Amino acid sequence: MAYRWTNTLTRADTTPQSAFLNRRQLMAGAAAGAGLAALGGPALAATDEGLKPNSWEEITNYCNFYEFGTSKTDPAAHAGAMTTAPWSVMIDGLVDRPGAYDLGDIVDNMTLEERIYRFRCVEAWSMVIPWTGFELADLLDMVGVQEGARYVAFETLNRPEEMPGTNYPVLDWPYREGLRLDEARHPLTIMATGLYDRPLPNQNGAPLRLVVPWKYGFKSVKSIVRITLTKDEPFASWNQVNAREYGFYSNVNPTVDHPRWSQATERLVGGGLFSRRQLTQMFNGYGDEVAALYEGMDLAKQF
Repeated sequence: MAYRWTNTLTRADTTPQSAFLNRRQLMAGAAAGAGLAALGGPALAATDEGLKPNSWEEITNYCNFYEFGTSKTDPAAHAGAMTTAPWSVMIDGLVDRPGAYDLGDIVDNMTLEERIYRFRCVEAWSMVIPWTGFELADLLDMVGVQEGARYVAFETLNRPEEMPGTNYPVLDWPYREGLRLDEARHPLTIMATGLYDRPLPNQNGAPLRLVVPWKYGFKSVKSIVRITLTKDEPFASWNQVNAREYGFYSNVNPTVDHPRWSQATERLVGGGLFSRRQLTQMFNGYGDEVAALYEGMDLAKQF
């Protein structure tokens, strides 16, 4: 039997934080039709019945955000220096209404939802994170996507005086990523503005980050300042620096090993160094929802 987080929960079920940490409360749900939360989640193996969202401390203190350093603890230590208000996002390229959009104005025009997603890093660890955000598709509809657009490109803030990691040539700064348009429009793809019903912390990509739960975490670009609609496949930082290890699509695929380690199993952050590893699920467990996007593709080559 498989367990699935459903879309029957309301804000009352997902806050405060203590409610998130009791998975049985989450599974119980609330009366149908109460309507704010639309929770997307993977089918969970029966052995994962006790799986629950990670704590605030785990989520905010074990991060990848190389603009603040390459250690998992560097973002929490250094990201407080990043200024996140005011914040605007340049949206350009093949759109009807290009321009610099104030983040407050964007959020005012979006429907915020709370979603619990399995989130996986390429180094074979995973978290379960309760995000607050809105569907990227709604933002694209707001600006109007022109005929001929096939991809969506994203760019992270590049402010060396506030982001010490950018003073080192780890990557070609600013950090950039991209999705195919159908991936970007998928209802599981969200722009996150918070977690645990609190504003998104700087180290987790404040004030606006991408979340694509069936892909590895590095596809979820943080602190976004630019979104560009393009005809051609956009620049993707990790793919450009090492295409052998980081494909453009970056879908979670346990049958394709990273050249330096297996991706067939994973360990949940917070379980301890000697916690039981579990099998990695194809598309991070979201295969029923997203596998159709990749029909006909060789996912061992287009990884």
